[in-house]
Amino acid sequence: MSTPHDAQNASAPGLQPTEKSAAWFKAACDVIPGGVNSPVRAFASVGGTPRFVGEAAGSQLTDVDGNTYVDLVSSWGPMIHGHAHPEIVDAVQQAAAKGLSFGTP
Repeated sequence: MSTPHDAQNASAPGLQPTEKSAAWFKAACDVIPGGVNSPVRAFASVGGTPRFVGEAAGSQLTDVDGNTYVDLVSSWGPMIHGHAHPEIVDAVQQAAAKGLSFGTP
């Protein structure tokens, strides 16, 4: 399936798709219109292909190809304490251990 990010965008300086992110994007385009859930994530306005993040810690994001980026927007706000903050991860794990969905209040 062809996407809006194909050939004309492949040569944008510094924005070439990384191999694994490009494969994940191609797979995502098969099940999600445009391959992402937000125009911002599409990178279309800057002529690139989205990066798929494999992990994050503190202010650092690491894509599925192993490239590291600084999250300058803290995931648009909710990561004010940084990604994977140990105290927050612990609290989430404790809550999840009690169950994830109960179908009642």
